[in-house]
Amino acid sequence: MKKEETPKWFEGAVYKTGNQVQNPFSKEKYELTALELSIYDFIIGCQWMFERQPQSINNKHVKTFHKALNWFRVNNPDAYYVLLD
Repeated sequence: MKKEETPKWFEGAVYKTGNQVQNPFSKEKYELTALELSIYDFIIGCQWMFERQPQSINNKHVKTFHKALNWFRVNNPDAYYVLLD
């Protein structure tokens, strides 16, 4: 398997292994690579912060969140539509 390249804008930790993720609403599951799982967790963490700590959010957070969503949409559209759409 070819090693995925971490996007330059992503400053989070990249996990060593991937894992299966389940959509909490549809219960559909999708297997993610280590990088995909790292970015997925970043997206979910941002959503949590936006909902529960909106006063702590700045423009950079919002831009990075949108970059992460776009990255996921382009790099794994099937997983994006199962897990994030």
